[in-house]
Amino acid sequence: MPDQDLTSRWLALFPELAKLDAAHSDELLAAIRFNRLNDGDIAYRQGQTCHAYVMCIDGRTRVFKTSESGREILLYQVGPGQTCVLTTSCLMAGSGFPAESTAETDVLLAAIPASVFHRLMTASPPFRKFVLDNYGDLLSSLITLVDEVAFTSLDLRLARRLLAEADEQGMVLKTHQQLAYDLGSVREVISRYLSEWERMGWVHASRGSIEVRNKGALLAYGGGEPT
Repeated sequence: MPDQDLTSRWLALFPELAKLDAAHSDELLAAIRFNRLNDGDIAYRQGQTCHAYVMCIDGRTRVFKTSESGREILLYQVGPGQTCVLTTSCLMAGSGFPAESTAETDVLLAAIPASVFHRLMTASPPFRKFVLDNYGDLLSSLITLVDEVAFTSLDLRLARRLLAEADEQGMVLKTHQQLAYDLGSVREVISRYLSEWERMGWVHASRGSIEVRNKGALLAYGGGEPT
């Protein structure tokens, strides 16, 4: 029997699962497994078979593609209360994972075995709706990424990434190289933009982090409205 505390945390983050009827709910509760990843662990390698439908309870994973030259680009991140669109796609299509996924922090995941996932997709309309709604939302975010990469300059994408990553104190706990990986660029280019913005007083770069000091300026620069 799964840990009751973990089960409660999982269901609190995914309340749509409470809409399953008693028989399907019992099947789900009997099958659910909780997995932990440490910061830096590999969740999926490219081409790997997906054996379970995963839901994030705590922490964050990053899903990315790597080119033949070794350059990375971030596709999306999976945080608490979210699922992984490519895992869902793999399960529905019976294909291998088309990217790579690693843990950015310590991660707690809830996993539904593939056999139970497929059975509930067929037998339970509420479960099927839950999966497809999540799939549609995340697919939209991938389309947004394609639009940004194709039509938005790197400096605007960097400004938006800093705002998205900054915590309440304005700190982005990433190196220049990690930001370059996220944006599919190289460290030298990222460092050049950050140095210019530091000269203008928008950010302050330290070892392993960047402090956003003028959120309004970055917001306006990235195409939003200044605060």
